Amino acid sequence: MKVIHRRYVAYSETHYAGNLVDGAFGLALFGDAGTHLAIVTDGHESLFAGYSSVEFLSPVRGGDVIEVEARLAAKGNRSRTIDFELRVIARALDHTGRAEVLAEPIVATRARGTGVVPVLPQDRNPEGSAA
Repeated sequence: MKVIHRRYVAYSETHYAGNLVDGAFGLALFGDAGTHLAIVTDGHESLFAGYSSVEFLSPVRGGDVIEVEARLAAKGNRSRTIDFELRVIARALDHTGRAEVLAEPIVATRARGTGVVPVLPQDRNPEGSAA
């Protein structure tokens, strides 16, 4: 099971020389995609517990078009291991608005994290403990 989000990276989102965005930009998008995946798989937004690994492999720049994939890697009783990947699929050529779709996407960021589906009141047995 996987979900994919695509979006344009505005120049207003850049923070560093060379029109680079910060690494937190991609992690925020991983959160959105992970929430989408949780809704699809569990019917609940879930809660994110943390990342076990994050790799920043290539820069993301203003003017890029990116896609973020969240893929279910493992499913426990309440925990979900999720693999994330952010890919640049199109890149601005200059500041005139010219851009190109890349022949091969550039993998910019990879991560693995854990989401948790909480025990909801309707999931409890009459004694109050989780069913």
